[in-house]
Amino acid sequence: MVMWSWNFETCYSCSFLLQAFGVFGLCQIYAFVDYVRSQLTQKQFEFLLRTLVITMGTLVLAVGGVLTATGKISPWTGRFYSLLDPSYAKNNIPIIASVSEHQPTTWSSFYFDLQLLVFMFPVGLYYCFSSLTDANIFVILYGVTSVYFAGVMVRLMLVLAPVMCLLGGIAVSSLLSVYMKNVELWGYSKSKKQKKVDHSYPIKNEVAMFVIFMLTLFLVYYTFHCTWVTSEAYSSPSIVLAATQHDGSRIIFDDFREAYYWLRQNTPEDAKVMSWWDYGYQITAMANRTILVDNNTWNNTHISRVGQAMSSPEEHAYEIMRELDVSYVLVIFGGMTGYASDDINKFLWMVRIGGSTKEGEHIKENDYYTPQGEFRVDKEGSPILLNCLMYKMCYYRFGEVYTEQGRPTGYDRVRNAEIGNKDFELDVLEEAYTTEHWIVRIYKVKDLENRGN
Repeated sequence: MVMWSWNFETCYSCSFLLQAFGVFGLCQIYAFVDYVRSQLTQKQFEFLLRTLVITMGTLVLAVGGVLTATGKISPWTGRFYSLLDPSYAKNNIPIIASVSEHQPTTWSSFYFDLQLLVFMFPVGLYYCFSSLTDANIFVILYGVTSVYFAGVMVRLMLVLAPVMCLLGGIAVSSLLSVYMKNVELWGYSKSKKQKKVDHSYPIKNEVAMFVIFMLTLFLVYYTFHCTWVTSEAYSSPSIVLAATQHDGSRIIFDDFREAYYWLRQNTPEDAKVMSWWDYGYQITAMANRTILVDNNTWNNTHISRVGQAMSSPEEHAYEIMRELDVSYVLVIFGGMTGYASDDINKFLWMVRIGGSTKEGEHIKENDYYTPQGEFRVDKEGSPILLNCLMYKMCYYRFGEVYTEQGRPTGYDRVRNAEIGNKDFELDVLEEAYTTEHWIVRIYKVKDLENRGN
């Protein structure tokens, strides 16, 4: 039997235990307050409560301030500040702003995920405001704050979804309660005495039937929409891609697993792979190789060095790769298949993060744009972009390939442009492996020249 030694240090190191411990403590405080209330008069209880709240609040703020100043408690993170000021991360911590789930939520995402609930939400708020109780006030505050936070970060749609369902249910239930009263069943009305006709609302039965029918139709359509979204958007693994061809058939792109299997089988066990941080966990788990940065790397300087290597010319990038003891470099390229989430589309974030530290002060984002302020990969593109390491790794030998009928060689199907730098060779890297659809490209870092002779 394995024994687990539990103590407060273990609780402090496990955030999920602290949350449970905090809820347990709140339950005890509530029970104690309820007991004290029963032993005192209302005036005595209010005086005691006011005194305790002011005293404890002042004490907590003072202790928290001291512990934060001495470093015992970590200060608020950049993600927290981004919730209060959406422009904070972009202006101060680009690595946070570069994460896709930290981007603001678009209107299309709201409708795609919530559909009917987008319209039922304000109706539910209206009915909650119509009857202000403690429960309804809580739902109103929860709903309004969740809408704001979900608009700031798309990942917080998970926080918004429960209250959306709650307020949507309140709206549908309240509407049905109102209109169901106006429905008169034909058999029931015939067996009763003729009712007095309300001339101010002559067709209330027809209106009620129409509203109930439309609500039922919307709810049925919402069910089918949720099923489709779950099956198509949220049930496919991100490393196995699928697309529909012109004839309606589906094609599977399994390049990620193909590349990771090649890395596992054809590289030394102690090889170090440099890639952008998005693919770190996948390479570690599926290829079993050491990576420089992954999804949990909070060392901004370390990720910045990778960004500097990707956005620098080969000679300078080679020095950084040798400094980091890199064996292989992996990039994601979608120009052949039309896969838009590739490293070229993420490249400007590499430039911003690479130039956010002292070592990368020479890297300026404006240098990678055209004089008109455009980010282009064709002949009009910036010379610095067309000669950086990322551009060369993605487009190596691509200038010899036809991707679409009627298009020239080297036509990028994501950027919809013919690349501007076709004829070049790699000096410090050699192509090690390119997957079937060119989505993953792996390069080996060349050894230093032997200068002994």
